[in-house]
Amino acid sequence: MNEDRESPSRVRVAVVFGGRNSEHAVSLMGAGSVLEAVDRTKYEVIPIGIAQDGRWVLASGDQSYAIESGRLPVVDDSGVALALPGDSGALVALESGDIPRALGRVDVVFPMLHGPFGEDGTIQGLLEMAGVRYVGSGVLASAVGMDKAYMKLVLRAAGLPVGPFVVVRDRDWRLDRDRVLKEIEELGWPVFVKPSRAGSSQGISKAHDPESLEAAIEVAREHDPKVLVEAAIVGREIECAVLESLGDAAPEASVPGEVLVRGEREFFDFEAKYYPDQMALQAPADIPAEVAETLRSMAVRAFEALGCEGLSRVDFFYTPSGELIVNEINTMPGFTSLSVAPQLWAATGLPYAGLVDHLIQLALRRRAGLR
Repeated sequence: MNEDRESPSRVRVAVVFGGRNSEHAVSLMGAGSVLEAVDRTKYEVIPIGIAQDGRWVLASGDQSYAIESGRLPVVDDSGVALALPGDSGALVALESGDIPRALGRVDVVFPMLHGPFGEDGTIQGLLEMAGVRYVGSGVLASAVGMDKAYMKLVLRAAGLPVGPFVVVRDRDWRLDRDRVLKEIEELGWPVFVKPSRAGSSQGISKAHDPESLEAAIEVAREHDPKVLVEAAIVGREIECAVLESLGDAAPEASVPGEVLVRGEREFFDFEAKYYPDQMALQAPADIPAEVAETLRSMAVRAFEALGCEGLSRVDFFYTPSGELIVNEINTMPGFTSLSVAPQLWAATGLPYAGLVDHLIQLALRRRAGLR
């Protein structure tokens, strides 16, 4: 921190990470990669952790935020408490027993947050009200992208193919369970059961029959009272990253990549995504050139259908019959240097440090407020 404060002429970037949801550790892992890669000759970096109880603290920029000995990282909540008051865009330190101390205005925020109370439009709304520029999508796109049920409705309305699904709302599950179960059975077996507003494969189960379905829904409800049940689609998992242009050109899609899960896992779950040696990414994916171009075009269409900004990752199924089906779009995808979206951009010719710089520059060039 002291080294970063010596040159006030540099752009001040606050990297915000953590949060009070089940994706707390995932956020820290991505933030650790960003903090390591960001160019300190161009940017003064302020690491801000959001503790699991929701408090903002001045965090360490030198600490490791990786999984170590199987233990997930957490924000150290003993740091100086912070606030972002009013519309000043200036951070304030709230040290115990002292008068609040101004830390100065932030030029741009890099919200390395996943899941509810971060990726879902909430912090984006706070930053909009404070008049602070930030990396990534705005309030509406973030909220729609977080809620898989509404996301699929928007994608379908844009003419993009999505698989069959059923939304299980809290009231219906409590008061009309038999009707909900009958509606789900019409999807066929197996089905995937997931929280509607969560990511990183948290709370996802594969139900093969009615007996396992109710237990799977209850697991998902531990993360979100609103649950999405999807028909299983046989196909290869192909993913494509989308990045906004620094100029007026249309967003660009990366080369597609295929996710290959190692071992006996039935699907791309949390451990496969974030524990070492559990998955491989083949990029470019071994698919026909015309399929790759169609997929890239569809990824950009999904990005624009939600009104995304900055970056996203769009996940597809490529079926044996040659059909492409959009599974979902992530407005703030996993962002360690080994995560899928950064790897896709590296395979396209944009290395991780360049991707981080591109996103910060995008945020600096956009105007605050309505766009």
